[in-house]
Amino acid sequence: MHKQMFVNFPVADLPRSKEFFGKLGFTFNPQFTNDQAACMVIGENLYAMLLTSEYFRSFINKEISDATRSTEVLVALSCESRAEVDDLVSKALAAGGTAPRPAQDHGFMYSHGFDDLDGHIWEVFYMDPSTVEQG
Repeated sequence: MHKQMFVNFPVADLPRSKEFFGKLGFTFNPQFTNDQAACMVIGENLYAMLLTSEYFRSFINKEISDATRSTEVLVALSCESRAEVDDLVSKALAAGGTAPRPAQDHGFMYSHGFDDLDGHIWEVFYMDPSTVEQG
């Protein structure tokens, strides 16, 4: 099975994106960070690679999607509590992100989300472990 996950995102302004995600509490692995890319640590063996658009382009043969106009993926991150969901979204909004919709409470799951500075959608959610065990 796979050991790590790296999700790559094109960004318009790498220093600004690093500052944004730093305000959310994320750190960067300096071993894989330079003026073209930043390796953001999301969790154990989970990483987001923030790549300048020019560098991102070197890996693809298609156009880069404009995440402010269309959506290709939703990145979903689990949280330890509802409070952690609200805290992360609040930090994102204070750092210049936007909320694409209000929080959603489904009883067994609570979710909210934010669009980062480049329009990528980050869904954050808390799922009550007791409901998962019950099915």
